[in-house]
Amino acid sequence: MNISYFIAKRIAIKSERTFSKLIVRIAIAGVMLSLAVMILSVAIIKGFKTEIQDKVRGFIGDIQIYRYDLNGSFEKSPFVPNDTTIAYLKNNKSLASFYPFATKPAIISANGEVEGINFKGIDETYDWQYVQKHLLDGKIIDFKNKDVYQIMVSSFTAKRLKLKVGDSFIMHFVQNPPKRRKFTIVGIYSIGIDNIDKSFVLGDINVIRSVNNWEPNQMGGIEVRTKDFTTLEQDADDVYANLELKLRSRSVKESTPEIFTWLSLLDVNTKVLLILMMIVGVINMITALLIMILERTTMIGLLKAMGIGNWSVMKIFLYNAIYLVGIGLVLGNVLGLGLAYLQHATQIFKLNQSNYYLSYVPVEVHFLDVLMLNVATVVICAVVLIVPSLLVSRISPLKAIRFK
Repeated sequence: MNISYFIAKRIAIKSERTFSKLIVRIAIAGVMLSLAVMILSVAIIKGFKTEIQDKVRGFIGDIQIYRYDLNGSFEKSPFVPNDTTIAYLKNNKSLASFYPFATKPAIISANGEVEGINFKGIDETYDWQYVQKHLLDGKIIDFKNKDVYQIMVSSFTAKRLKLKVGDSFIMHFVQNPPKRRKFTIVGIYSIGIDNIDKSFVLGDINVIRSVNNWEPNQMGGIEVRTKDFTTLEQDADDVYANLELKLRSRSVKESTPEIFTWLSLLDVNTKVLLILMMIVGVINMITALLIMILERTTMIGLLKAMGIGNWSVMKIFLYNAIYLVGIGLVLGNVLGLGLAYLQHATQIFKLNQSNYYLSYVPVEVHFLDVLMLNVATVVICAVVLIVPSLLVSRISPLKAIRFK
């Protein structure tokens, strides 16, 4: 029979002492809140990173292929990929899709207003899944309709120029001599990232080919989407190594380093918060354990006088402390996961989209993260609580029995 476990169970379940009850409840609440905050912190940071990454890569792709030259302007030099490059992109199982694109600076003139913009041309192979997710009004471009030049604009551009779906305007392409085209708006979207919403419109790549007098199969670049974003660096290196000599490539992390550097800094904030919350929980449990030991000084003296060793007596309080930690973990999981589910279902907590790129607080809960936080809490508390439990060895049986 495990005498230490038996006594600890009696203390935890049937004890009628009230002196340490408040402290014990505070300790349980501390563990509960610490775990709940840690769960929510990890879920929010992961959700935030995933949402921002999806926004950026959803519009500009994971890897961009372009012609290598000394042209430092936003408008890339045209090229036609050879059969070897196309065959590699088609047969690479790590890649989900690829499609041609071209960009050209332009000026929109509508309703007495003028707005500088970057025209991004794509064709019927473009992956519309992401844009459709953020489509506010209208539809995507119908490349089969050749009667009018169709275009999609952001909600920012539409509001600034007082435009809506079905309206037409003149776009002046910046070149010498300037050329202009009349476009009709078929869709309005909102990506949520100012650099994209303020800078880009979507249209047919054939418009750029016509304005620049390109050949029918020329393009400014190729956007590539990978199947697994976690292997982006390796996939980007493989693509670069297999391109023809005149072409180069860069990943979305290289194209927008400011965003991904900012996201990487969020991991540091998460680690600091996890450490602080763990310290809070551990301090609460140490305080509760010390008070429980001091409250039962007489019992400790009696047990030691009966021949029970220091380690066995220490285990009584360690078992009791772990029991309290367990209660705190259960409540913490319920609170943390409950709030995470509430936010995921209702998006009740909002954000300023202009500052955070999102209109709500995103959450992304993974079972492994929750499990690791629970295990880490139990292990750290069990190890740290050994130190205050050493107080038992310093208690003299004679003095403890006389202790009132």
